[in-house]
Amino acid sequence: MCGIVGYVGEKNCIPILINGLKRLEYRGYDSAGLGLIANGKSQVIKNKGKVSLLEEKVDKLNITATLGIGHTRWATHGAPNETNAHPHFNTSKNLFVIHNGIIENYQALREGLKKLGYKFITETDTEVLPHLIDSFLVKGHSLFRSVQLALGEVEGTYGIAVVYANEPNKVVAARKGSPLVLGIGENENFVASDVAAILAHTKQIVYIEDGEVIEIYKDHFIAKTILDKQVDKEIHEITMSLDEISKGGFPHFMLKEIMEQPESVCNSMRGRLLLEKGTSKLGGLESVVDQLVDTKRIIISACGTSWHAGLVGEYMFEQFARIPTEVEYASEFRYRNPIVGKDDTIFFISQSGETADTLAAMHEAKIRGALVLGICNVVGSSIARESIAGVYTHAGPEIGVASTKAFTSQLVVLALITLLIARRKDMSLVDGKTIVEELQKIPEKISTILKLNDQIEKIAEEFKDVKNFLYLGRGYNFPVALEGALKLKEISYIHAEGYPAAEMKHGPIALIDDNMPVVFIAPKDSTYEKIVSNIEEIKARNGRIIAIASENDDKIDSLVDYSIKIPDTIRMLMPLLTVIPLQLLAYHIAVKKGLNVDQPRNLAKSVTVE
Repeated sequence: MCGIVGYVGEKNCIPILINGLKRLEYRGYDSAGLGLIANGKSQVIKNKGKVSLLEEKVDKLNITATLGIGHTRWATHGAPNETNAHPHFNTSKNLFVIHNGIIENYQALREGLKKLGYKFITETDTEVLPHLIDSFLVKGHSLFRSVQLALGEVEGTYGIAVVYANEPNKVVAARKGSPLVLGIGENENFVASDVAAILAHTKQIVYIEDGEVIEIYKDHFIAKTILDKQVDKEIHEITMSLDEISKGGFPHFMLKEIMEQPESVCNSMRGRLLLEKGTSKLGGLESVVDQLVDTKRIIISACGTSWHAGLVGEYMFEQFARIPTEVEYASEFRYRNPIVGKDDTIFFISQSGETADTLAAMHEAKIRGALVLGICNVVGSSIARESIAGVYTHAGPEIGVASTKAFTSQLVVLALITLLIARRKDMSLVDGKTIVEELQKIPEKISTILKLNDQIEKIAEEFKDVKNFLYLGRGYNFPVALEGALKLKEISYIHAEGYPAAEMKHGPIALIDDNMPVVFIAPKDSTYEKIVSNIEEIKARNGRIIAIASENDDKIDSLVDYSIKIPDTIRMLMPLLTVIPLQLLAYHIAVKKGLNVDQPRNLAKSVTVE
């Protein structure tokens, strides 16, 4: 949550900061603000609402500055209004702080600072930071040292950037639990919570680690720990392009990312399939593959859409690798004293690689001696750096808040891991080759489904005004029902629930009437006849039925109101196909309701606070 960008150099930083905030707006869009230092003088401009409103406000002021910081907020403490917007400042209004994270002991710090005479004007936890830093500045410490000392008293998570009018040639940044990177330019340097914010200006990146404080000048930087130990940093070259984080002619990032899935799925498996051997090659797991094959139990820990991918992975691992598998919400994992040890392997799945709950669960698992592995999309992310080994999904940047291509890429990676383990155990060469061959066909089959976009849009028109939806599936497609319901909730604000189809009779059937649409995921597999029976039960109660069905299934048309026909594949890969129509359905319903699908209310892309 929240977007951070900062600049120190020789250019007018205001357009750089504004454009950076626009790139980061998917991380938070409740309010936005700038803190500027110009000719030794400080100025804060902030506004409730989107970055475009802040831009209009700044344009009217006709100011320039060569050093500044910017923030776009996702509210945690305090309402989303101008007062609570960042930056926050000290009493003299010459020191500004922007912050991503949560200061857990802010109330105690606040009371202590009040006793020192500091006055608070916001409802936020962040406001303690400028006052706390100021309390060390007044004792004669430098800005850098004051930040170190202040953070030594802070409990919680933070990615911060600080500027001070009395030291007008630097930005000080620090991180603990919230992502932050340093961008290296020529006579200019940057800091941001996401590479996307500064990609137009540099591809030279330094990853800031937990517990580090960075003093950033236009032509160099100094890195130390909070305890003042010098740190040597490595500069990385990133390969992401601006085209990858633009809409590319699509009306929304979400639609672009749905349509990119033939390519993103292909990228997730490129160079990793060995047809002749009927297996996969995953370089990121080579160092632990023997340990992985011999593991007694697998746990998959994730949140949201990644958790749904993990549920599909559970089916894969147990059916083919024959390893007992559990799927845990990362947000619950470390709070229930889990029984985890050295014989366990835990996969942590996160698109961003920065999900706070998932990172916290990972730290807990490492303490308990488990084999900790990561599955994530963002190269250099915290989960990628802190896991013992892992696999990148290579889905490419995902900007839309509602995850689409990340989900299917995660499914591909889970299938590749399944193949790798199973072929080293009991899976035959013939079965391995079948899975490889079917994986290779998936991108083309997704392309075929995407051609149904117009048909799905017409179905969306029929259902855009309903209040509730039910999604039902069996086996591998039960997690897809959950994911379809989540997509609809996230972007259309329609209440939706996903269930195993057989569980319908244990409660949800009471909701069925002629106003309740039910989506059945009903491909022709071993559960097909059971699903048809469930459809008949809904039909008997006048429910309105949409079916995701196999392209050669003529029987189902007479039982449902709408059928969306998709190609067949083997059961373990079917979720890669059945989820695509559900993504499009949610997208078109939200658009027809006039909603902002890329920035749904109350949500942010990267959940970096617990």
